[in-house]
Amino acid sequence: MNVFEALRQDHDVQRELLEQLADTSGDEQVRRQGFAKLKTELTEHAAAEEKHFYAHLMQHEQTQDKARHSVAEHHDIDECIEQLEKTDYSSPQWLQLFKELQHLVSHHLEEEEQEVFQMGGKVLTDQQKEDLGSQYRNDMEKRRSA
Repeated sequence: MNVFEALRQDHDVQRELLEQLADTSGDEQVRRQGFAKLKTELTEHAAAEEKHFYAHLMQHEQTQDKARHSVAEHHDIDECIEQLEKTDYSSPQWLQLFKELQHLVSHHLEEEEQEVFQMGGKVLTDQQKEDLGSQYRNDMEKRRSA
């Protein structure tokens, strides 16, 4: 599995978690658990993605700006998650912040898959794509089992 396939697989997991969370209401246990799972998934994915994908794209002039932009979006997502953690789960503000998070993540994933992957495909060799995919997968498995 190359790096693009591995990342897209986890993007699908994130989309599913966002959808599930969007169907919750109030201060339900389901909302709390769903948010905790989403937070972990987004945080671990961003860390592994930055290490095994973006670090390599930053080494190439033609992908450097796009890679930096994507890493900056990770920080925006982190900030939104922090705000959600400080907000009462049953308040209208929580739902408003969640919709903002959902928009940030959806935009980020779409931009990554439609633009960054194409640019990355041009600067990474086939062997690098395979190696980075394996490294990313192994890292995510370790993170998920920790």
